Amino acid sequence: MIGAERVDFVAIPVTDKDRALQFYGETLGLERDPKSHSDWPEFALGNVTVSLVFPDRIGRPMQNTPFGAIAIRVPDVEQARAKLEAAGVAFEGDTFDTGVCHMAFFQDPDGNGLMLHRRYAPFADGTTP
Repeated sequence: MIGAERVDFVAIPVTDKDRALQFYGETLGLERDPKSHSDWPEFALGNVTVSLVFPDRIGRPMQNTPFGAIAIRVPDVEQARAKLEAAGVAFEGDTFDTGVCHMAFFQDPDGNGLMLHRRYAPFADGTTP
């Protein structure tokens, strides 16, 4: 069809660059990609890049990512949640156990939907996460 090769990045719309850099870099502890442009900061997270984008710079209205749109894998959801809560991050409801994984939902300062995630059950093929 289109010859898609991979997903290059996931765009997170933000309104305040400094506030977003502080949240993603310091509060969440994500490592900024040193190769990213200073006007378009990116954070490399293993298999995906999170790119902070500024809708007003490209003539688009601000539209938040939906509830839990970006799932950030952590070793222990409860420990990560406690650290973020201590840093002032508010979570939406209790940590959810699906019977396959744990999820805890929160938002960045612009209201974008994020979650902490950890799968603990084997995959359908029997391999473990």
